[in-house]
Amino acid sequence: MTERIPIPIEDFLARPYSLWEKRWLLLSSGDLAAGDFNCMTVSWGSLGQVWNRPLAQIFVRPQRYTYQFMEKYATFTLCAFAPAYREALNLLGTRSGRDGDKLAAAGLTPAAATAVAAPVYDEAELTIECRKMFWQDFGPPNFVDPSIERNYPTGDYHRIYFGEIVAVTGSQAFVRK
Repeated sequence: MTERIPIPIEDFLARPYSLWEKRWLLLSSGDLAAGDFNCMTVSWGSLGQVWNRPLAQIFVRPQRYTYQFMEKYATFTLCAFAPAYREALNLLGTRSGRDGDKLAAAGLTPAAATAVAAPVYDEAELTIECRKMFWQDFGPPNFVDPSIERNYPTGDYHRIYFGEIVAVTGSQAFVRK
């Protein structure tokens, strides 16, 4: 189990591009206590603020199993792991939870979050807990750059979710000094 401490949002230090593009994050939605949740690896997103609230922004395609949990539940989590977990994150991003217990195959341990129903993971070195506050579907009428359409050869446009960050825990590496 990785030791994490609570991090006040004003002291949260992240390198967003590296988290999303280089390390990836594990998105989870559902209710851990009810045993009704799913996770998937994500590499598109952002961190920031909107409406005077701290924000995590994520993208989920409708055919992903996690999508139904994002639609059903009000909360989600994002977790970052040490590089040693890259293979586990790859598995969680390429297998569907519809087809079996991919979490067990990845060797990760779900755990209770501090403020939301969605799980975090014992092995995570950073957890970001969010409450949904907005969603919108992507689509060609809003693509200012026509090259974006190449990401959607089958028309399976993402839904974008804004989540208010309500809690962060992590190792000292994520604390502003």
